[in-house]
Amino acid sequence: MISIRQLCRRKPLNSGLLYLYSYSFSPRTASSSAVGSEFRRPLLGFVVPSRCCRLIKPNDLPNLHYSFNASCFTTHAATEPSLCELVEVPLAQTGEGIAECELLKWFVQEEDEVEEFQPLCEVQSDKATIEITSRYRGKISHILHAPGDIVKVGETLLKMAVEEFSPSTVSDAVRNLAKQHGIDINNIKGSGKDGRILKEDIINYASAKDVAAEPYVYCSDKLVTGSSLYEDRTLQIRGFQRAMVKSMTMAARVPHFHYVEDIHCGGLVELKASFQNANPDPSIKHTFLPFLVKSLSKAMDKYPLLNSCFNEDANEIIIKGTHNIGIAMATPYGLVVPNVKKVQSLSILEITKEISRLQQLATENKLSQDDISGGTITISNIGAIGGKFGSPLINLPEVAIIAIGRIQKVPRFKEEGTVYSAPLMNVNIGADHRVLDGATVAKFCNEWKSFVEKPDLLLLHTR
Repeated sequence: MISIRQLCRRKPLNSGLLYLYSYSFSPRTASSSAVGSEFRRPLLGFVVPSRCCRLIKPNDLPNLHYSFNASCFTTHAATEPSLCELVEVPLAQTGEGIAECELLKWFVQEEDEVEEFQPLCEVQSDKATIEITSRYRGKISHILHAPGDIVKVGETLLKMAVEEFSPSTVSDAVRNLAKQHGIDINNIKGSGKDGRILKEDIINYASAKDVAAEPYVYCSDKLVTGSSLYEDRTLQIRGFQRAMVKSMTMAARVPHFHYVEDIHCGGLVELKASFQNANPDPSIKHTFLPFLVKSLSKAMDKYPLLNSCFNEDANEIIIKGTHNIGIAMATPYGLVVPNVKKVQSLSILEITKEISRLQQLATENKLSQDDISGGTITISNIGAIGGKFGSPLINLPEVAIIAIGRIQKVPRFKEEGTVYSAPLMNVNIGADHRVLDGATVAKFCNEWKSFVEKPDLLLLHTR
């Protein structure tokens, strides 16, 4: 007697029950000993209401018949799709040039039921933190990585059994962009192949609708003070720290020079005080930084070479059309440099609000890929921490970076020889000497300095 057991669950090819059960049968024509070995190979089957069905042997005995009691089996796979297709969910490409990400945390566990677009996990690349969402509806079968693992792009994150398998029409990066804009992805009509939703579809939809666009700390004071005084500790380089190691190693190979200047900030101090006194919105805090950003943009209108990048392969300089000014921010997750886009078209109030938004997202480790990409020049405000002087390295592929010290009162002499108290700010401009020379940087700094020392000049030239 030969026993055939259920191998998988399939939809019936015609009406009948869905489940397969173990059945025993005996051949009508040939003896069991003659064909038993031939039928030890796996067979697929389905249940049908007929009382007697026909089974065709796989190879050389097509006329061999078997009787079944309310069941039929065949060696041919069912033509309809499986109800429980096992699908591998890989780490998708999260941004240009990103080869791997660190897995921060899981939002699901094995055996959890998930819906389409439900968050599965959170990963962090060298540039941003991104939520990976489900493209399918089904059940989590196997989770293949633990928090803290480094996962290559394209490597499988988990396996899940889905009810109905169909290729997704939207990538995780596009879905994440839609989430940032508060857009329901189901309202977007894709313009890509087979209706695939592209990044441009999200941006165009946002423009048409006028849509505004627990810390994982690796090297903190808490870790150090909580350890033994005499015990060595090994800290893994992760997230933004990995990006800093990579970018600063590359920047160290670039020939730098630095230009240092003192800027009198008396007029800027008075302007900030007047802004704050006349501020009708208590949620907005006026600082010196937005004015420095706007005046920097105005100076680059006259000296656009500061707003460029160097293409080493082609040996050419690319002057950028937009002023995307990066602001270096220290966070519990490491150093990150988001940038304010198109500063030349923004007011000081708009810059203030955008910097506040970026600071909030950086603190929560929620900056998007768009927030931290596309910068053209960087400001490092070390004065906010307390430093007076810094010697920064450029943030490639940019050609200049500016370290700003804190404003402090120092004694200065008037022309007649009397001493007075002057609020001075030290600035140190680090430049790529392959693109910029000392004279160009000095003239640029003088132009910027004039706008900071006399804020009325900036208002005069602002469109």
